[in-house]
Amino acid sequence: MQLRRTFLILVPYLWMLLFFLVPFFIVMKISLSQVALAIPPYTPTLDITQGWDGLVKFFSQLSFSNFQFLTTDDLYWRAYVSSLEIATVATAITLLVGYPIAYGMASAPDEWRPTLMMLVILPFWTSFLIRIYAWMGILGREGFVNSTLEWLGIIHEPLTILNTNWAVFIGIVYGYLPFMILPIYAALDKLDVSLTESAQDLGCTQIKAFWLITVPLSRPGVVAGCFLVFIPALGEYVIPSLLGGSGTLMIGKVLWEEFSSNRDWPVASAVAVVLLLILVVPIILFQRNQQRQQEAEQ
Repeated sequence: MQLRRTFLILVPYLWMLLFFLVPFFIVMKISLSQVALAIPPYTPTLDITQGWDGLVKFFSQLSFSNFQFLTTDDLYWRAYVSSLEIATVATAITLLVGYPIAYGMASAPDEWRPTLMMLVILPFWTSFLIRIYAWMGILGREGFVNSTLEWLGIIHEPLTILNTNWAVFIGIVYGYLPFMILPIYAALDKLDVSLTESAQDLGCTQIKAFWLITVPLSRPGVVAGCFLVFIPALGEYVIPSLLGGSGTLMIGKVLWEEFSSNRDWPVASAVAVVLLLILVVPIILFQRNQQRQQEAEQ
């Protein structure tokens, strides 16, 4: 039994070591290198045939100059700040949209819940890239939104929605909405309905009982949903590239430009390492929230 338990614990840790720590150390090593016109486009590279002297020479050529460069160019810190702002606002909008949907699903009759669940996860059956491309046609000057508003007589000339931050917000909310709905629904589904009924019997209105009973008890799902949206949205590249304009500055776009256009892998790796360090904070908070939730259920 002990051997089986050790094996079950060891497998995920080996998986993390192989597919997270090893790539991270590779990226970290590249971030300490210098750009070069070579393949790969950085130096130094480790040559194990040179033995100990080659190893000493390899480590002596590594430096933190790329991280120092990030502090000298305001493009990078502005991209980090802008990404934090956009991810925070998009997460808040996703919460405002997703909570009523999750509450409606939890309040629906039992026979309707599987259908509603399927409708929430149905977008995952289509490629994420194709769905974002579809929004380009919907939000364009001659797209569905402007055509409908003009047909209704609400506007007389097309609105500029595409290539703005609003389009990025719409794309993030649409793309990550299921990640907000599902954990909130899971929390609300476990909620004892008799608690709100008791609160109403004691004189609370339905709205007051909702704020005093339902919202606090659904807090674990809200926290989990916010983290599941905020963490990937912070480093998002596809949505700001397709829906955002030149004025939309997010660190994912900067990272891609450094890798592909500038071919400056060391600086791009330094940007990625800093982004990962920023994401470590919400990831740790999310793990602690999950641990507290599991302890409370036990």
